[in-house]
Amino acid sequence: MINWTDISQQISRHTGHHFSVEHKRYVGGGSINDAYYLGGDGQSYFIKFNKSAKLTMFEAERDGLTELFNSHSIRVPQVLFTGTSNSHAFIVLEYLSLTGIKNPGLMGEQLAKLHRVTSDRHGWHRDNTIGATLQCNDWKTDWVSFWADCRLGYQLELAAHNGIGQSVVKLCERLRSHVGDFFTDYTPQASLLHGDLWGGNAAYDQSGEPVIFDPAVYYGDRESDIAMTELFGGFGQEFYHAYKNSWPMDDGYKIRKILYNQYHILNHFNLFGGSYGQQAERMAKQLLAECR
Repeated sequence: MINWTDISQQISRHTGHHFSVEHKRYVGGGSINDAYYLGGDGQSYFIKFNKSAKLTMFEAERDGLTELFNSHSIRVPQVLFTGTSNSHAFIVLEYLSLTGIKNPGLMGEQLAKLHRVTSDRHGWHRDNTIGATLQCNDWKTDWVSFWADCRLGYQLELAAHNGIGQSVVKLCERLRSHVGDFFTDYTPQASLLHGDLWGGNAAYDQSGEPVIFDPAVYYGDRESDIAMTELFGGFGQEFYHAYKNSWPMDDGYKIRKILYNQYHILNHFNLFGGSYGQQAERMAKQLLAECR
């Protein structure tokens, strides 16, 4: 059971302003966390809870949101702090009312600006999570090996353990050995990425300013962020036109987006099972048909 008095006291200590929960509203949190709107004393906050063992997950989210915030490119919720209370871990964020007028063109422009923030290596200084799955972010100077090992390889190992089927495992292992075939004429920069940019993790505030949240931050090929926006839809042609006008895409993206979304489909199999295994198999066959 959540100790709201303790939560109020911790918020008061971290903000330096007295806070007492007068209003709270459960707002879901997907399949991973429980989330609430909190209001009181003229203040509003957004808080997410999980088991106390998940504190490192929230700490990684805190660091990811801070990295995105410091890019001065696209709005993210500001983090107040992370902590524990009784058997719960939590993260407290500024509360944003995300029911504004959509402005997908501005989101495309601002995402391109985010991707202009780069590193000399692929990965990040810490691991984080993609959904509820650990995401390995070991620094590598070579993007091909990063994607083959830290993305496809890790998810494939989990999928084999979760019963995806040997035929899919063999196809994806073949694909891992051919990842370099998709980069013969293209060397991506290590851009700052949201990492989990589907339609449910992007919105607009009351003024129409774009907001992104729930990141799985790392530095890598910007195409992987764009590919995820296409996986489940929801961004619209104005978004893509604005992004490409700000930073045109390489022609090879048309096939590489399948490679990048293979990672997310394998992760969805590991999280939810079902037909995602068959989808991963179809994608692997399509990609292998493009290889030398």
